[in-house]
Amino acid sequence: MQRIKALISCICFFMASGAAAGAGLAADTLRINGSGSCLDLMKPLIQAYEKINRDVRVEMEPPLGSSGAVKALVAGSLDLAVNGRPLRPEEAAKGAHQQPYGRTPLAIVAGNGCPVTNITTRELEAIYNGTTTRWRNGEIIRLVLRPREDIDTRIMRSLSPGMDGAVSAALARPGMIVAVTDTDAYQTIVKTPGSLGAVGLTSVLVNRLPLVTLTLNGVRPLPRAVASGAYPLAKEIVFVTRPAPPPAVRKFLDFVHSPQGRAIAEKAGVLVAARHAPHE
Repeated sequence: MQRIKALISCICFFMASGAAAGAGLAADTLRINGSGSCLDLMKPLIQAYEKINRDVRVEMEPPLGSSGAVKALVAGSLDLAVNGRPLRPEEAAKGAHQQPYGRTPLAIVAGNGCPVTNITTRELEAIYNGTTTRWRNGEIIRLVLRPREDIDTRIMRSLSPGMDGAVSAALARPGMIVAVTDTDAYQTIVKTPGSLGAVGLTSVLVNRLPLVTLTLNGVRPLPRAVASGAYPLAKEIVFVTRPAPPPAVRKFLDFVHSPQGRAIAEKAGVLVAARHAPHE
């Protein structure tokens, strides 16, 4: 009889253990990826979200970039993409749905020790087209560029007609530094003497990057300056889902649009847009 009781006790124990393990496996897993500057914004949002949702586990691998994240999302390898640009028509045609979230300034930044705190459009044009090659203290200016089709490159081109041509000239010069991803860009600017480049403000603030953030034509790269139109360079932040996002995604998007989520994003340098329509 004692052996039977012991056997029953063991069976009950393993059943309870299995139920507990099953409950653990049932916890929501949220797989997020996207562009580097957008994932930097996700860091404080995810940290706050997990504090109030202990049953959620968020997986965020190194950035795939906007295009790579959309491909992974459509293939079912991601639950949510956070992109630095709107969807392309061919991406939407494959079933990706976008929800614009806001904009963050694309800041003109330089390495520590930069002798200036302001730069003008005309000065940027001269640096990019190669006419100006040194800072006022004599140090060589080392531009950190982005690939030709990158959204940051297109934003820089939009600053002025002269800047459009200057960016083309810079990309055509041999020996230029070209950083493929957002993370590569700011890490390269940090470690390169005399560096100059452009980085999303979210990355600067969230990572506390040791960089000099320059004013552009006397205007600081702040969300309110983007809102007023005084600061002309800004990156989009767009959430991308599949047509019927799982409950874990819908719940997370509700959080990022909540007053707490908006406050976190604004502190990270984002001009958060109004949520025009709820997710489907």
